[in-house]
Amino acid sequence: MRHTMKLFAVATITLALTPASAFSDELAEKGKLVFTQQAQPSCTICHTLADAGAAGAIGPNLDELRPTEEQVRNAVTTGVGVMPSFSETLSEEQIRAVARYVSSVTASQ
Repeated sequence: MRHTMKLFAVATITLALTPASAFSDELAEKGKLVFTQQAQPSCTICHTLADAGAAGAIGPNLDELRPTEEQVRNAVTTGVGVMPSFSETLSEEQIRAVARYVSSVTASQ
């Protein structure tokens, strides 16, 4: 019993000390799949984003625009200009994931 409690305490402390970025990276990885494969039409058709190997020329170059997570989430949810809303074809989790992905890979540039 004591051994189990010690393991629980160590696990709890480890989780508490794990940086939030370790958890957000998982969400960003899911977002890359949304950006490159799951969204229909694919985001890569319209947008340039180096991390995704995308060279679209219809929408803005996301590497240059460097949108925040909130800006991406709003654009994907409501649409912008010729970009349609994806709120009926992507889940809320997919929208959060793609927003995290785009904002995280463009913020470091």
